[in-house]
Amino acid sequence: MTERPREAASDGIAMLRYEIRAEIWVYPGKGGWHFVTLPAEFAACIKAAMAGLARPWGSLGVTAVIGETRWSTSLFPDKASGSLLLPVKASVRQREQLKAGDTTELTIEVEL
Repeated sequence: MTERPREAASDGIAMLRYEIRAEIWVYPGKGGWHFVTLPAEFAACIKAAMAGLARPWGSLGVTAVIGETRWSTSLFPDKASGSLLLPVKASVRQREQLKAGDTTELTIEVEL
């Protein structure tokens, strides 16, 4: 995995940007949800930066980018890994021609 945290400002809004290379995997339960697990050290940074901003189930609102596709989504805490999970919607996978087992480069943007 390649991880590069960067701070950026857009229109006066402070933002953290994480560039990551990770594998897409499928949750084995009902629904066939596809996820990427963020590296634990970045998950810790994101959790600290967004302290007090968690939504129900501990989710954190972010913007994700894979290839040419950008979407608003949430990161979810994962007790098993101690990290955060990024769900990768079917429409994103189809547009970017990705499937479970593929490794992709993605960007997570966090507004502060």
